[in-house]
Amino acid sequence: MSTTTAPAATRALNLSRATATATRVLRQLRHDPRTIALLLLIPCVMLLLLRYVFDGSPRTFDTIGASLLGIFPLITMFLVTSIATLRERTSGTLERLLALPLGKGDLIAGYALAFGALAIVQSALATGLAVWFLGLDINGSPWLLLLVALLDALLGTALGLFVSAFAASEFQAVQFMPAVIFPQLLLCGLFAPRSTMHPVLAGISDVLPMSYAVDGMNEVLHHTDMTGTFVRDVLVVAGCAALVLALGAATLRRRTV
Repeated sequence: MSTTTAPAATRALNLSRATATATRVLRQLRHDPRTIALLLLIPCVMLLLLRYVFDGSPRTFDTIGASLLGIFPLITMFLVTSIATLRERTSGTLERLLALPLGKGDLIAGYALAFGALAIVQSALATGLAVWFLGLDINGSPWLLLLVALLDALLGTALGLFVSAFAASEFQAVQFMPAVIFPQLLLCGLFAPRSTMHPVLAGISDVLPMSYAVDGMNEVLHHTDMTGTFVRDVLVVAGCAALVLALGAATLRRRTV
């Protein structure tokens, strides 16, 4: 009687394997201080610069700062996650791991857990800095602001994991930023209200997750209570992150050819 091993793509998600993967990733990152600095400090530095760029116009900082509090973590998590995952594949580590009883879902979930833990710290630092030290004036709860910032960081992680499957080098991974991030940045409502855009562009912006991330931040900025629009925005960002993670698991390749 022969036994067969299920392909990596079809194995059921195993929490203990995913946790072990997350622990390994965090252990590796602990020895990479530059990556840790990029993840945790760059969003704070950007917010600090932004605050003093608009030193004579604090209301402008309130308006733009709330949106960028979600955008900066998304961008940094996208960059670091896409490069880190690609490095695993090009070094042969990914192929060796998937030869073990470790499914693609376990691997993607492990990376999501590891970078999600860093996203919590990153979002907490950036939100605390903006609200309590830089004087970001919001009507809603800072905890709601933190929630959106965290979901944005997790979305950046999911996008980074997804696009890493289509890059053959770290340089190519960085090149995905103009294709994946910049259009969302232009159409999310940061530079102009989405209602004033050309109808075609407004329609495209309605299906981009960053648009809902910015809308969620603006809801906290202008409203004291949790609104129905805020709940919708949070659910859309969280749903997009989950969907992209699932796509990342489906498209993950063992190695770069």
